[in-house]
Order: sequence, then C-alpha cells, then structure tokens
Amino acid sequence: MSTVMETHVPAEERIRSFFVRPRRSLATVRLKEKAIFFVLICCGIFSVLITIAIIGVLLSETITFFGFEEVSLKNFLGSAQWTPLLGATKSFGIWGLISGTLLITAIAMCFALPLGLITAVYLSEYAPRRVRSVLKPVLEVLAGIPTVVYGFFALTTITPILQWLHGGFNVYNAMSAGIAVGILCFPTVCSLAEDALQAVPSSLRDAAYGLGGTRFDTSVKVIVPAALSGIISAFLLAIARAIGETMIVALAAGSRPQMTLDPRDEIQTMTGFMVQMAGGDVSNFGTEYYSMYAVAFTLFVMTLSLTLIGNVIRKRFRETYE
Repeated sequence: MSTVMETHVPAEERIRSFFVRPRRSLATVRLKEKAIFFVLICCGIFSVLITIAIIGVLLSETITFFGFEEVSLKNFLGSAQWTPLLGATKSFGIWGLISGTLLITAIAMCFALPLGLITAVYLSEYAPRRVRSVLKPVLEVLAGIPTVVYGFFALTTITPILQWLHGGFNVYNAMSAGIAVGILCFPTVCSLAEDALQAVPSSLRDAAYGLGGTRFDTSVKVIVPAALSGIISAFLLAIARAIGETMIVALAAGSRPQMTLDPRDEIQTMTGFMVQMAGGDVSNFGTEYYSMYAVAFTLFVMTLSLTLIGNVIRKRFRETYE
C-alpha cells in the first residue's frame, strides 16, 4: 500500500526535493567563509615567503662569490671574457653570457612575435568558428611539448637544414637554438594575443563596418590598437620565457661564451652555463660553483627589470571600455 502511495508523488515535488538543499545555518556558512579566507591568506603568505627565500639565497651566494680574491666587480661587469674553467687564466666577465642570451632571444622573437600576432588576428577576425575551435587547441599543444624535445629537434633537424642551406653553420649554433625557442614561444604569443583581440567589444567592429571599413581595415586600424595592452603583455611574457629557456639552448646553442652577432657561431647563454655548472663536474666550494649564483642573480635582475618595464608600458597603452 505504501509503495502505491509513493508512486503518486507529483514529479515536480520529487525534482524540487532532489535539487533543493536543506537550509544551512548562518553560523556554519560564516565559519566556512572564514576557513576559506584563512587558507587563501596562508597560500599568499607562503608564495611571498618562497619568493623572499629564493631571492635571499641568490643574494647571499652572490655575495659569497664576490668575496673570493680572484673575483672583482670591475671584471664581472666590464669584461666579456667568461672563462671560469680554464685553469689559471680565469675571467668572470658576464657580458659574454648576456650577449648569447640576448642573441637567442632576438632570433626567437623575430620568429614568434610577427607569426604569433598574424595567426592571432586570423583566428580572431577571419577564421570560421569551427576552424578556430580546432586550430587553437592544436597550436596550444605545442606549448605542452617538453623543451628537451625541442632541443633535440633543433640539433637533429633544424641544424642539418641550416647547414644544407649554408655551409657556414657550426653543429652548435645560435640560429637553430633561436628558431626552436621561437617555436616554443609561438603558442604563448598566439593564444594570449588572440584572447586580447577577442576581448575587444563588438561595438567597435560594428562601428568600423558602419563607417565603410573593410575587414582588414577594421582588424589593423581598430581591433589591434584597441587590444594593444594585451598584445604587449603577450610579447613580454614570450620574451621573458625566451630569456629563461634552458634545455633548448643547453642542447643546441653550445658552450662557448662569446660576444658575437653571427648566428652561425656557437655561443653559451646564462641558463646554459648554469646547467653546465649544476652537472656536478666542479667542486661545491669553488669559485666556479658560486659563479652560477652570480649569473642566476643577474638573470633575475634582467627578468625583474623586464617585468617592471612591461607594467609601465601596459598601463601606458591600456584601454578601458564600458
């Protein structure tokens, strides 16, 4: 009899009883909100402490490096000879490593920035919705490939192609490493720039079309300038990633620190030198080992300066729409 009565309960009542949760007490809700707020505060404090600890370690070990008799600040900042592993003729001039890092970054950005921006404009303004939904995830897959794979790709594929085009390329050269780093940074530029273009209000597009502008005019003269702050942020993030890239340059660029603008030559970047020192071939108490921290601190100053400059530029070109 009871089974027969349950079957006659209206469907609306059963659905409402399934979705409507029992009313919670106000004290319980406030207790949960305070717990969540406390966890978030702890996460923020933990991140700040980790950052302070990293900077503290870099700074203290860098001071230890400059405490050795054979090291001087004048030689570190005023010389391009970086030879910490050449016996009695050691020199710690940082500009040889900085030059290699900037050369790799310049080559990578010549490839990634224009190609990434053009692809972003196509995906945002020209591509059909179905093509965009397929092509954008495919491009973002490139960002998930391990960088060591890119390094071997540069060494075994890009370098032979470059040597086939021009016989002057060394086995380890800046061009192949720079192209591989550019391929790595391309999805970052494309994805972030496309998001910035999509965030531009449709009213601007409609206004441009209403004034008789073509799709190209609207894209180049209206949408791209309106999304300039987001595009600049994408560029700066790609530049910072290229400066800090490690495995590709360690495998494909070589280990010869020198100041050169020739992309055919073997070079060494700051991150490449740190990988070499961390390999365990030098004593943990020698000048060579502590020079790794001085290079890391210099790299930190470079990326921090780039971030601060980027914030100023982003605020300068920031556009606000209602």
